[in-house]
Amino acid sequence: MRIIPVDVSAMTFVCVSAPRPKLVNQETGEVKTDRNGQTVFTVGLSAADAAGRVDLLNVAVSGDQSVTIGEVVAPVGLVAFPWEAVLGGEKRWGVAFRAERIVPVSAAPSGPSGPAGPAAPASSAGSAGSSGVA
Repeated sequence: MRIIPVDVSAMTFVCVSAPRPKLVNQETGEVKTDRNGQTVFTVGLSAADAAGRVDLLNVAVSGDQSVTIGEVVAPVGLVAFPWEAVLGGEKRWGVAFRAERIVPVSAAPSGPSGPAGPAAPASSAGSAGSSGVA
């Protein structure tokens, strides 16, 4: 699987959906965990650039994050990766996002190229129009 680091240095992120446990199975309510046994959470973020373009991202992150709706945040170590699956006989694909953590801007680390380092710009794609961890 190709993992693409995302340069977040020129973007502003706002939490638009509070952290919630990611479900493996909606019917059983089974919660997804990472390799270390930590619960994986999904956090909804809006990402805006200087040109005024805004994308909505669902970002997976291990462990509960201390962010609230409306708070300006910084995803640390944000990466994107393409996914595809056949669901209900229909082929779907998109881009999923994962971060090491999501922190309020007042607590965000700083550096010459931002929290994630240099990389490709964030964008969403896919016939399904969704992003998440496959």
